[in-house]
Parts: sequence; structure tokens; C-alpha cells
Amino acid sequence: MNIKDFPMLQKDIIYFDNGATTLKPQQVIDKICDYYQNYSANAHRGDYDISFKVDQEYELAREKVKKFINAKEKEEIIFTSGTTESLNMIANGFFKNYLESSDEILITTSEHASNVLPWFHLQNTLGCLVKFIPLENHYVTIENVIKSITPNTKVIALAGITNVLGDERPIKEITKYAHEHNIFVVMDGAQSVPHRKTDVQDLDIDFLAFSGHKMCGPTGIGVLYGKKELLEELEPINLGGGMNESFDRPDAVYFKELPARLEAGTPHIAGAIGLGAAIDYLESIGMDNIREYENKLRKYAMEKLITIPYLDILNIESDSAIIAFNVDDIFSQDVAYYLNKYNICVRAGNHCAKILKNETGVKNSLRISFYFYNTEEEIDELIDLLKNKEKMKIEMI
Repeated sequence: MNIKDFPMLQKDIIYFDNGATTLKPQQVIDKICDYYQNYSANAHRGDYDISFKVDQEYELAREKVKKFINAKEKEEIIFTSGTTESLNMIANGFFKNYLESSDEILITTSEHASNVLPWFHLQNTLGCLVKFIPLENHYVTIENVIKSITPNTKVIALAGITNVLGDERPIKEITKYAHEHNIFVVMDGAQSVPHRKTDVQDLDIDFLAFSGHKMCGPTGIGVLYGKKELLEELEPINLGGGMNESFDRPDAVYFKELPARLEAGTPHIAGAIGLGAAIDYLESIGMDNIREYENKLRKYAMEKLITIPYLDILNIESDSAIIAFNVDDIFSQDVAYYLNKYNICVRAGNHCAKILKNETGVKNSLRISFYFYNTEEEIDELIDLLKNKEKMKIEMI
């Protein structure tokens, strides 16, 4: 990886908001522009050369995603607009027809809104019950998962890594136990797939959702993975062109096979092609190398942050690229505005995890989230600014 690969990093900024979205390497930008400039036709619609080129590139991207997460078949890869749409499709396209009013869904209070609200919706419409797995020092343990399961538990839906506390869940252990008790496992991979080697067959998860823009790809493109036999049962929540074989009358509507059946309308072609280029870029670095480097950055940052007495760090024990903290007596967004004066980009707020405050007692926080293009020198600049609380207060007046 070369810093020069990223046009944004040629600007005078330090970008520590990778949990929200990541920067894009030039080869991803070039791949997207190549589509728009040289073969900007629709996918699976035309009988001419450039349309055939689109079909090839679009399906090649699907194949790259399949290999990246080690799915069995490319039909198990559905392109969506992102993690949010994928999770909504899982909840409303599959489980809405599967769950009954007596059934239970297990999540945690540290989930992102996208892995909370669709399940709340099912409770409100079907009468099934959303329950929360108790956290141990803010983190998920297999023991607490097991304690939370009842004969009525049908779904466990968890982030692989959460977006505020950054804790990595024991998904493989959870899935093994869940399947022994006929329970489905849904994994929100928005914060894990870009940072960890993800093998859906090894994890044995039933469904996975993740977003391209959090892994150096474009915005507006995401992936829904599901075991093929489950996707066959997932009812399309979008109906229209491209996904049907014929519709002569209301009682004679026939859908195509996977994956087209779940990809109605003109797809985000440039997004899918760009995601394929992003996967190429990440694999050229190596996912294990990315994880190792991020762990090094986190350790380096944490050793310095814990020496600042007025910082309240929410997740000292987690082992991801996310660190959440507050400065005593200063509102989190005021600190973010202060850091912005020095071109340091961090996130402040509740980070779309609005019920996490019930666990931590903290409503808002600052979040720094690293990626492989961040450096120890950038961390030093952040630490120097955070060390001077009086300067911080003066500059915010």
C-alpha cells in the first residue's frame, strides 16, 4: 500500500472516521470512471458489445465477492445498496414469513440501528419478542448467549464487530451452539468484513450483510449473503424489471432464479464494479496484514490515550480498530469541532447506536477508527491536541 494511492490523503487531513466510511484508492476511482466513460450501458439488458462488457464486469464483481468471503456459490451473493438494505431484506423478506408471535429474536443493546430497527418492526407487526443478550463488561460472551436462549429463540442477530465499542464477537462459537438448537444466525459485517478475513463457510452463518464504502469501495453498494437454500425462500421486497420471467396476469407472475430474483431494477453497476476493484486492492495488501497493522495502531494509540487523566475510554479491552472516549466536562461534538480546526476528522455523537446508553450510561462519545492507511505519526498529532485541555477550552469559546 502506498499513501499516494489515495487522492484524499494528498490533502492536509488526518482521517480517523473509517468506521463511518473509508477513503477510496485511485484504482477504484479509475475503475468506476472507466465504466462511465467507456461502456456505460445497462446490465443484463442489451444485445450489443458494450452491454455484454457490462454483464461480464458486473458478474466478475459478484465472483470476487464470493471468493472474498468464501461463499459456496456466486448465487449466494446479492448486491444491495448497503448493510441497511441487506438486513431489512433478511428481516422482512425471510423472517417475516418464518416467525410466529411466540418466537424470540436475540440482539444486544450495542447493535447499530440497522440491526435493531428491522427486528423491532417485526415485533410490532408480528408480535414476536426482541430480547437483549446481557453484556459482560459491555461485551458479548458465549456464556451469556447460551443463558439468553429459550425454546422460543429462533434468531440471533449480531454485529461481528460493533461500531462503538469495537468488540469482536465469538460468532463461530455462537453459530455452532445456535444451530444445535435450530436457531438462525444473522451477522452484521459492516465493521468486520473490511478489517478481518471473513469465511462464511467456516463461521457457518446463515446470513451476512456488509457495505462496500467501509472497505475502500463506493457508497450505495452492499452485499447480502445467504445460504442458497435460505435465499430461495427469501421473498423479494422489491418487484420490477430484471427479476421476473413473465407476468401475464396477477395470478401468473414468475420470477427468475437467484441472484436476479432479488435484484429488481437497474442495479448500481458502477458500485458493484468499484467494489470488485476495492476487493482486488484489499487482497493485494492481505486481510491478515491489515488486521495485524490495525492492532499495532490501536495498541500504540491506547498506550498514549490512557496516560491522559481526563479521558474516559469506553472500550479499553476491545481489540478492533475502534476507540470510543470522552473528554471530561467537554461535550463530544465540541471536541470534534476543536480537532477539525487542525484537520483531524473524528466522529462524535451516538453513532447510530441509540440504545447503547442503557448499557454504558454514556449517551454520546468521540470515536476514532483506524484503517491500514493511518500512521503512528497521525496518532501523535491527535494525542498532542488532546493533552492540552486548557487550549481546547479556550479555542472552543
